[in-house]
Amino acid sequence: MKSKVMYIENKSYGHHGPAWIGRVEFSKSGQTVYFNDKALKKLKNTGISGNHFDIETGEEYWISGVKKNGQDRHMFGGGKIMLDKNSIEEYLKLVDFNHIDENHFTIIECLKTDKKRFTAIENAEVEFRHNGFRARYWENNKRKLLSF
Repeated sequence: MKSKVMYIENKSYGHHGPAWIGRVEFSKSGQTVYFNDKALKKLKNTGISGNHFDIETGEEYWISGVKKNGQDRHMFGGGKIMLDKNSIEEYLKLVDFNHIDENHFTIIECLKTDKKRFTAIENAEVEFRHNGFRARYWENNKRKLLSF
C-alpha cells in the first residue's frame, strides 16, 4: 500500500474548512484514501468543490499533493493548516522553506486509520430514503445514504 504526504481539506465549510497536511495511504485500487481515521473515496462525478467524500459522513474533501510554495489553501480560503508532526520532515523536503511558520500551521498528531472498519461500509448495499437530487448524486458515487 502506497503512502504519501498530501494536502487534505474539508470542503463542507467552503474554502475555510479544516485542512491538514499529513501522510495518507491509498487502497489497492487507488480510489480510497485513508487519513486520520477516515476513508475518503474518490468522487466519480465532480463534487461541488471536492474530489473525494468521507464514506461515513458524505462530507466532501479536496485532496492534492502539497504545493512547493506552501500555498495549499484556495486563493479565497483561509485558516491555519494542521500539520501532522510525523510528516514535518518529509513536508519540509517537498517545499521551498526550511522551518514551519506557526502563523500558518498548527502541529498535531493524526490518528491511525483502521482500514478494516471501512470494509463493511464500502461493501454494503446502497439504500435510499428518497429519490431527490441528493439521492441520485450519491447513487452515482456509490455512497450509502445514512442521513437523507
